[in-house]
Amino acid sequence: MEKIKVVSLFTGCGGSDLGLRGGFDFLGKKYRSLPYETTFALDIDKKAVQTYDFNFSHPAHLADIRTVSNEILPDTADLVIGGFPCQSFSTVNPTKDPFDERGQLYKEMARILRLLKPKVFIAENVKGMLVLHKGKIFERILKEFSAVGYSLKYKLINAADYGVPQKRQRVFIVGVRNDLNEEFDFPKATHAEIPMGKQKQWVGIKNILEGLELPNKKYYFSDRAVEGMKNAKNNMKRGLWQDLEKPCLTVTSHLAKVSINSRDPVLLVDSAKNIYRRFTPREAARIQSFPDSFIFSGSESDAYRQIGQAIAPVVMWHLGNEVWEKIFKND
Repeated sequence: MEKIKVVSLFTGCGGSDLGLRGGFDFLGKKYRSLPYETTFALDIDKKAVQTYDFNFSHPAHLADIRTVSNEILPDTADLVIGGFPCQSFSTVNPTKDPFDERGQLYKEMARILRLLKPKVFIAENVKGMLVLHKGKIFERILKEFSAVGYSLKYKLINAADYGVPQKRQRVFIVGVRNDLNEEFDFPKATHAEIPMGKQKQWVGIKNILEGLELPNKKYYFSDRAVEGMKNAKNNMKRGLWQDLEKPCLTVTSHLAKVSINSRDPVLLVDSAKNIYRRFTPREAARIQSFPDSFIFSGSESDAYRQIGQAIAPVVMWHLGNEVWEKIFKND
């Protein structure tokens, strides 16, 4: 079977590429290999590129997409993927200028789509992109992608609906080149909070903790931090300890700096003794659906950042499989 050629933009550590490649196990389920081959990958983060190179046979380019000339890009691509930077669209800081330089990087993806004319593209971003400035930002992005010749479908996807032990909501845009006259539909959810039909129950955090050794003391919050949390004002978000029977709240790129008084998820180890801790990098990676065989480069802070910024591999596997079935399989 001839491989489907993929160009991967804003690649990060390679969560999306891993999902498209398939051929990995996660929580006892085998995600079969898919017929995709990344021929070009690009990211600006040095540590993320090093991680990518550890885990894939083809190296990624370390560069700012705005400085990448057309000459170094491949001549063709069947599929272009990219989670363009999302900080400008985050609801965490609604006062941030959504039209800053980072918020304009979707135009670079559109530039490459115009050049390579792939049959399909998949773009990803935070859910805040849908609502900021009353949806005008999202309309602008859709207009840009549509103008380069694509029929678009978009959906807010919760990773938990596909067996990932995390309630991570991200917007995915799938574009199919207009001349193909092909219709794409997003894959049906395999899991649900309240299952219906063939769906399974959402996966709880307890599943990713199995088989791991207890972490050392550096991951535990001090007595002083716990007391500070308990004495904090009632309107503060604090002590967001996770129900082990349910998926985790969204893991973010600053897990290394997690405070017990933050909006980040933590674990309550012992309620009687008020013992709390943060997730280890490997636990966070499992929450994001990375297999244990995936190696992260750099310090723990680097690993947390790469994990939090990644696209969950299992979600991308389901999207890639659906694109294969609907668009490429009968070519």
